[in-house]
Amino acid sequence: MGAGRLRGDEVVVMQTEKFRVKNVKCGGCVSTIHDGLLAVAGVKDVAVVIQGGEVTVSGEGLDRAALAQKLGQLGYPEAA
Repeated sequence: MGAGRLRGDEVVVMQTEKFRVKNVKCGGCVSTIHDGLLAVAGVKDVAVVIQGGEVTVSGEGLDRAALAQKLGQLGYPEAA
């Protein structure tokens, strides 16, 4: 979980999920991951580091399993 912020009368909690994935080799991979994950409900920001395959996803109400599944569908499964 992350920091909260107000939206109207409700507090919205920003959440961060981190992954280490396989097959990240270039800027094209970064774009595919970024754009693919932004299409998932609740995702607000995606950061990808090519070296090490680190993916950080920020948003509201994130479902880690759904994000991992999407990464696999995009061709970037989680590293063991």
